[in-house]
Amino acid sequence: MREDLPRSIGFWGGSAIMVGIIIGSGIFRTPASIARELGSPPLILVLWLVGGVLSLFGALAYAELGTLFPRSGGIYVYLHEGWGPMIAFVFGWTYALITKPLAAAGIATVFSEHFNRLLSVQWDPRVMTCVVLVGLTALNTTGVRLGADVAVVLTGLKALALLAIVALALALQKGTAVNLSVVDVPKPLLSALAPALAAILWTYDGWSDVASVAGEVRHPQKFLPRIFLVGTAATMVLYVAVNSVYLWMVPLPEMRAATTVAPLVMERLLGLAGGIVVTVMVLISTLGATHGSIITGARVTFAQARDGLFFGFLGRIHPTYRTPAVSLWVQALLSCAAVVVLRQFEALTGGFIFTMWIFYAGAVAAVVVLRLRRPDLPRPYRCWGYPFVPLLFVLSAAVMTVLSIREAPSRTLPWLAVLVGGAPTYYLWRRFAKVPPATAGAEGDLRGS
Repeated sequence: MREDLPRSIGFWGGSAIMVGIIIGSGIFRTPASIARELGSPPLILVLWLVGGVLSLFGALAYAELGTLFPRSGGIYVYLHEGWGPMIAFVFGWTYALITKPLAAAGIATVFSEHFNRLLSVQWDPRVMTCVVLVGLTALNTTGVRLGADVAVVLTGLKALALLAIVALALALQKGTAVNLSVVDVPKPLLSALAPALAAILWTYDGWSDVASVAGEVRHPQKFLPRIFLVGTAATMVLYVAVNSVYLWMVPLPEMRAATTVAPLVMERLLGLAGGIVVTVMVLISTLGATHGSIITGARVTFAQARDGLFFGFLGRIHPTYRTPAVSLWVQALLSCAAVVVLRQFEALTGGFIFTMWIFYAGAVAAVVVLRLRRPDLPRPYRCWGYPFVPLLFVLSAAVMTVLSIREAPSRTLPWLAVLVGGAPTYYLWRRFAKVPPATAGAEGDLRGS
């Protein structure tokens, strides 16, 4: 039997990893862009609720898949079980080359930019970003329990920071209900809904990533559904509360002219010191999100290698620390390369956003496929609202993908080409690597305690 990663992540550690990835730079960047699309604060808050509900739908589906296949790999495992090794390979190929390296690099870039701002220095953000990526990778190589403990601390700090905005606003009463009035709409509602909802869903992104460490969660049938549901619901409540404060304190016309809203709010609450406070908040937030992204990303490559669908050395476990060290360091190398080549935050995140929504839809659709093809499998948790919940999620993900291609073909088509290129690469790999077809079971992985 193959040696598996130890199950050392509990409910709080898993919840912290999940929330820590979701709360990154988005909550500070997206409110201003949403204000430029819409003129109704109540509608904006409704869309934040809609985005949270859609993410919760995805989490409900993932809770069924995670308890059905409680091993490391997350989306890769679900695509493998639901759609077969070729689709799983295409995802793992895209995820390893584009998706996760770009995501970790993009978040870490925001950290580096704000670090320079805090200290009033002009250090090369690319060098600083690579230092952060290497440092956090080294931390996670030494042990996932330590990594989960750090996630608890970082997630707690940035959740408290966002809660502090809400608490200060309520205590100081510096907002006004006038700011919640409807103002002129910049564009037709139907044209504005898609980009506004896209920004909101990007801010919620990360709810699925705890599935990547399912093989290291203690008592997965018990803890995984709770982690998915509690983590997503808590983030939704926090986001709606924070955006309510943003809209209460900053008029929409002023919000539209800003790049980020949090500094405006903090200046109204704390004066000039607010700029420093919010910069520290962003540093904590992005550091925690980068940390969680590194934890989860390498597990997908690790699982794919263990199934014989990628280079075997990527599936090695560190002899001392019992972590997927090789996959972690390869991911760090690709992330640093992305920083050097693409440089800008928008370029780094663009590929991640586009490719992930395609695979989110495929993984959630696997819930329906597995119910039809393998109804005899034991399901400790069944997705609430089946089949409507997974089908609504798949439909929304498909719409987001189509709209992304329509709005920015020059940015999205190159990423799509890499994704599509995974299919012929799979057949070449099967022919020249001379490995047996990957089965739905890397059985040793499925037997976790």
